[in-house]
Amino acid sequence: MGLNDIAVVFPGQGSQRPGMGKDFYDQVRESRDVYVEASDALGWDVAALCFGEDERLNLTEFTQPCILTTEIAMMRALKERFGFSPAFFGGHSLGEFTALVAAGCLPLADAVRIVNARGRLMQKAVPVGVGGMAAVIAENLDSDALKGALSGFELDLCNINSANQVVIGGALTDLDAVQEKLNATFAGYSGFRYVKLNVSAPFHSRFMAVIEQPFRAILESLNGTMNAKTAPRVTSNFTGGFHASDRAVLHDNLVAQLSNAVQWRKNMEQLSGRSTAVYEVGPGRPLREFFKSLGVTCTSITTFTSARSAFEAK
Repeated sequence: MGLNDIAVVFPGQGSQRPGMGKDFYDQVRESRDVYVEASDALGWDVAALCFGEDERLNLTEFTQPCILTTEIAMMRALKERFGFSPAFFGGHSLGEFTALVAAGCLPLADAVRIVNARGRLMQKAVPVGVGGMAAVIAENLDSDALKGALSGFELDLCNINSANQVVIGGALTDLDAVQEKLNATFAGYSGFRYVKLNVSAPFHSRFMAVIEQPFRAILESLNGTMNAKTAPRVTSNFTGGFHASDRAVLHDNLVAQLSNAVQWRKNMEQLSGRSTAVYEVGPGRPLREFFKSLGVTCTSITTFTSARSAFEAK
């Protein structure tokens, strides 16, 4: 493609599916090499877990490295076959780590070890049945009003995804208790819905604060391999803007991302403001609709066939 103003974004947990990435693996050697490298780093067969009917694919500690590996395998295939070379990178939650690998900030082998440990910590932070998450959906949703409605409950804004969707999370009992209050607060909003999500823990909420220090120790143990020089090409979920070229600040942002809201709407505004085209690369396409809420077209690449459709005529 050769353009210097393309942005690419990567979805996070929840986009996984059995068989993800297999068409890239079958057709592009560079993709196969990614799965081998990730497997060597982790000590288990990532490709086998991604391509089979393994229930571990939906366990957070396995889900996260599998998604990251698949997204980087797709990216390297797109570069090799179609010359895809974005200038800017973003990722939703886990996807931020894929973005850092794609931008050259973090080696793949270290990244999969980091997110494997991150997933394990997140899985253990809150016992199953104690915490949860729910999506609050409405046209032109006022996130400040939503935050106010959560006062008095052990609930936080977890993902500010678009003008029309915010995910909240925290104590499971409070997720049930707050629904009546939200129904009243947003009664006049068009399309209001409250949807409980099928997740095992309240990610990006106060309940994740207990794992911040162990996760920081993991990042710092790999301190020498992180190249912060290219970080200004990657958006930060925590700040909403682009990362600074400072390794310590980058660590701080990635740690803070665990227990603070993902500022995805701001990320989208930053990325679309600097680019003329936005592509979503991953096994699913949840981010396309969020960009649509900004009036921005986002082309989703989920299979090798969709990649050929997007790039071969250009």
